[in-house]
Amino acid sequence: MFFLVLGIFALIAGFAINTPALTFSRYARPVKLVGVVLIVLGLLSSSVRQIDAGSVGVQNLFGQVQDHVLESGLNFVNPLVNVTEYDVKTRNYTMSAIADEGNKDGDDAIRVLTADGLQVVIDLTVLYRVMPSEAPRIHSAIGPDYVDKIVRPITRTRIRDNAVYYDAIALYSTKRDEFQTRIYKAIENDFKSRGLMLEQLLVRNIVLPASVQKTIESKINAEQESQKMQFVLAKERQEADRKRVEAQGIADYQKILSTGLSDKQLQYEQIKAQRELAGSPNAKIIIMNGRGNMPLLLTDK
Repeated sequence: MFFLVLGIFALIAGFAINTPALTFSRYARPVKLVGVVLIVLGLLSSSVRQIDAGSVGVQNLFGQVQDHVLESGLNFVNPLVNVTEYDVKTRNYTMSAIADEGNKDGDDAIRVLTADGLQVVIDLTVLYRVMPSEAPRIHSAIGPDYVDKIVRPITRTRIRDNAVYYDAIALYSTKRDEFQTRIYKAIENDFKSRGLMLEQLLVRNIVLPASVQKTIESKINAEQESQKMQFVLAKERQEADRKRVEAQGIADYQKILSTGLSDKQLQYEQIKAQRELAGSPNAKIIIMNGRGNMPLLLTDK
């Protein structure tokens, strides 16, 4: 466009100095030629537009947005048309309580009220992209600042609208996936109606009030103590069972001995024991009382 405007001015100047009375009228023809060349270059450069990869171009001619989008690469267009590029790659928008982590400076987390009246802080990341075919409609109805007009307010509103159906503790633990699925469907429908595609919704962190966190910690500690006590009781039961089995074995052994050994067998075992004691190098004198009250005297050799 710059060459086109410059060429028009040069052509006008060439016609203006094309007067014989002027001393530099002889430059009128070269100036006109330069003007024509600049106009041609301007038309050529304005007729070719390059669209970057992952983007589409929206054409606007005198306030009228054209439905045909320009794909990435070189495109031939009307030299007078104004082309606005829209990024159609996956983008993310993060709202976090941690400074310099989200898209906004400072604490930008979402604060919601749950069904039990408690305030919960939610960190969230939205993954979305512009649908290429809907770029002209976004340009005409919303504009290039669709992030601040659509993505941010709709996300925050839908999260607050759906958080009121859950208690704080359930939202933090058992109902977290259900809550994420619910707000995903709500935001997806709103985005789609405005030309945006919601790819994924990530609930990064849920911060409960300090009083609720203490309650959860106490509950977890109580559960751990209960599990520990169950382990101790189970161990004691096993030990009791072991002792019971051991006692039963001793009782069975004694019963076998009392009913299965005869007097002759006991006398034989006694004689064997006496012989072993007599053969011991440490045995000096051993006196034992036999069955017939007859003392037995053994001395070493």
